Amino acid sequence: MSAQPVSAGLVSAAGSGSVAGSKVLHILGPVDQIPFGEGRAFGIDGEQVAVFRLRDGNLRAVSGVCPHKGGPIADGTIDQQVVVCPLHQHAFELQTGCSTTGAKPLRTYIVFADEAGNMVLELG
Repeated sequence: MSAQPVSAGLVSAAGSGSVAGSKVLHILGPVDQIPFGEGRAFGIDGEQVAVFRLRDGNLRAVSGVCPHKGGPIADGTIDQQVVVCPLHQHAFELQTGCSTTGAKPLRTYIVFADEAGNMVLELG
């Protein structure tokens, strides 16, 4: 999946926009496209980003590629705090991206649901 950048002042204008200041918002689509307790990968500005919808409904976003051997983080298993890479079981905190198993950290992103129920990812 890919996302379109949207001006920080135009979050509700899904699918189009431009850069505003140092923040770029990307509307990723409806929150409902990710079942509770699962993740999906999105291509954003040439990067893979894994977005997870926790069982309590909160969203988390981290780099989509494991720094250990390039595993697909969005396919990993999650609980409320960590995601486990499906290839070699390295675990990463969803809030900070820090590894709990000695791998390099994942980059974290700000992600939230807007008033229309779309996931919005902030870069910058």
